[in-house]
Amino acid sequence: MNDAALPQPIVGYHLDEEGHWVARLACGHNQHVRHDPPWIERPWVTTEAGRQAHLGHRLPCKKCLQGATRDWPAPT
Repeated sequence: MNDAALPQPIVGYHLDEEGHWVARLACGHNQHVRHDPPWIERPWVTTEAGRQAHLGHRLPCKKCLQGATRDWPAPT
C-alpha cells in the first residue's frame, strides 16, 4: 500500500452548495462528512466544537486509491 492510500487527516471543512459539510483532507481531496441518521451517524459534524475536535482525525480516502487529482491546491 502506498502512502496516498493510507487514511488521511482532516485539515479543515467547508459547506458544499447544498449545505452539507465537506472535510478537507491532507492529501488534497474533499470528502463529505454528513450526519444523516439513521444511515450515517456523525453528530459531531453538526457543531463547530465537534468539527474542531475532529481535526486530525483520519478518514480513508477513496480518491487517493483511485489516483484522482487534488480537489484543492497544495499549500505553499
